[in-house]
Amino acid sequence: MYKDIATPKRTQEILKKYGFSIKKSLGQNFLIDPNILQNIVSHANLTKESAVIEIGPGIGALTEHLARKAGQVVAVEIDQRLLPVLEDTLSPYDNIEIIHSDILKTNVEDVIQEKLAGYKDIMVVANLPYYVTTPILIKLLMEKLPIRGMVVMMQKEVADRITASPSTKAYGSLSIAIQYYMKAEIAMTVPRTVFIPQPNVDSAVIKLTRHETSPVDVLDEDFLFKVSRSSFAQRRKTILNNLQSQLPLGKEKKEVILAALAEANVDPTRRGETLSIQEFGNLANILLPNFKESSLL
Repeated sequence: MYKDIATPKRTQEILKKYGFSIKKSLGQNFLIDPNILQNIVSHANLTKESAVIEIGPGIGALTEHLARKAGQVVAVEIDQRLLPVLEDTLSPYDNIEIIHSDILKTNVEDVIQEKLAGYKDIMVVANLPYYVTTPILIKLLMEKLPIRGMVVMMQKEVADRITASPSTKAYGSLSIAIQYYMKAEIAMTVPRTVFIPQPNVDSAVIKLTRHETSPVDVLDEDFLFKVSRSSFAQRRKTILNNLQSQLPLGKEKKEVILAALAEANVDPTRRGETLSIQEFGNLANILLPNFKESSLL
């Protein structure tokens, strides 16, 4: 049996052995509860026919649990200081490859083709750094990677926003962007007490599963997101006021916007937070011919 990395004693031993100083700027918080890690991995439904992409393996606590379940694990780590640590802690496993790279600058599709060829079932599983959670998720989703989904831990507040429903305080353009690509649900919450060092907030693990059929057919995805972001620019304002102030020449095109809202059966006095993703998609399709240039913004 392997000795788990994710215990308070072993984590401290590893950090001390390498004289490793934790960088807050890289969002480094190391999990010290093996049960939580097993739970995270269980939500990914992995078999030896599965491959996993992990982001930010740290000292390998989650990585080793993934390697026990999956056929192959590729972990992308930005901090060069962790490479010798990972080489040591993960030495019992022969199905892990560490790539030293910034995930935001990594061509993930190339990684899949080069490192995971032959695997049809691919999942992203990670404890994401809080400070770049949203950019990472948006990048992975917009690249339309051949993955089944993701199981990722993040700040609970962000998880609430991603999984939010219309007419709730947490619902916004991030909810729409993620839910357009994936079904989103909170799998579990994680208290701050199971990390070294302890973060200032609690965490949550969300499970993202690719839609079998898209929740809405849109003519231009970028424009859908432009319309949704515009509609939430000032949450207290009506959708008409937000679209007028945010879309190119919106004030001059007030009548065009009003006509589109009427055609989409959306009352112009509603707030953006009350519209479903289907309503946003329909509205974006109707507005698009009059705002072609804004699809590039």
